[in-house]
Amino acid sequence: MTSASAASWTLALTNSPTRVRRLAVIGAPALTGPAWTVADQVQAACDDLRDAAQLPRGVRTDRIDHVLTDADLVWLALPRSLAALDEAAEATAARGSDQARMVVIGRDADMSRSMNQVLAKHFAAVHASRGVGKLRALVGEGPIRPARLRWPQMRHLDDLDLDVWAHGVTFAGGRLDQGTRALIRFLGDVPRGDVLDFGSGSGILAALLARRPDQPSGGVQAIDVLLTSIDATMRTAASAGVEVRATWADGLDGVAPNSLDAIVTNPPFHRGTAKDSSATLAMFADAARVLRPGGQLWAVFNSHLPWKSRLSHLVGPTRLVAQDPRYTVVVATRA
Repeated sequence: MTSASAASWTLALTNSPTRVRRLAVIGAPALTGPAWTVADQVQAACDDLRDAAQLPRGVRTDRIDHVLTDADLVWLALPRSLAALDEAAEATAARGSDQARMVVIGRDADMSRSMNQVLAKHFAAVHASRGVGKLRALVGEGPIRPARLRWPQMRHLDDLDLDVWAHGVTFAGGRLDQGTRALIRFLGDVPRGDVLDFGSGSGILAALLARRPDQPSGGVQAIDVLLTSIDATMRTAASAGVEVRATWADGLDGVAPNSLDAIVTNPPFHRGTAKDSSATLAMFADAARVLRPGGQLWAVFNSHLPWKSRLSHLVGPTRLVAQDPRYTVVVATRA
């Protein structure tokens, strides 16, 4: 949410004469300021570390479940999927106060009636607000306490013999997407040793890398900018009985120079609902620093993207491993 849109919503959200005791702001750093005008206590959390870094000190909490506990009002930036909205609504209904009210804020163009139906599973009354500029809110009131929490969810992938965990926002959920499938065929060729899964998502690649014969125990790391992906990766690794060190991080800044034998990635190219390859391109630019001489970067990406030449320039000689009309697999070797 931009500062301009947040300013528009400030008027709408703070126009209520009724103050609340405890307000939780989820995924919307720009709304933490206005939150104090309607609440005695404000806590905020963001799944994306880049958003979390914008939260004021004293307000930020890195456990969304703690932020929601006993909240009377929740302001939520519209998630990118119905599954993510379902998880957030379930958590609010389960952990919020008996009077908990959820306000989901997003662009009118991104909203659908299906979202009303999702909220209606968790709240007795659901309605949409009038628009403010290009924004609108969905409001859920009267939380319906779930008998049990359904998120995160686990799915067993028979062809991999792997239990995969996912949150609502996790890329591909608990499924095996076709890009990852294309890359999995070549995991046996990835060097053993200190290996990093960048943008780990549900943790499929990290778990399979750690499960390989002759892979040293504790040698596989995973990085993702979403805290829910770190949780999913750790759960998937635990279910597989392998050790993966998972880190909530934005890029490779925390990785030591010359410390990796390989990076494996089905890289992110979205941020929320918007296309954004900046995180992937920044990782490509930093990969040569963290790879040992002769270390390899294995990547899969959409075949129309010109990333093979980018990797040749940034990392080293890059070989085409496989390609079809949809996906390309390459390996770049640090000179």
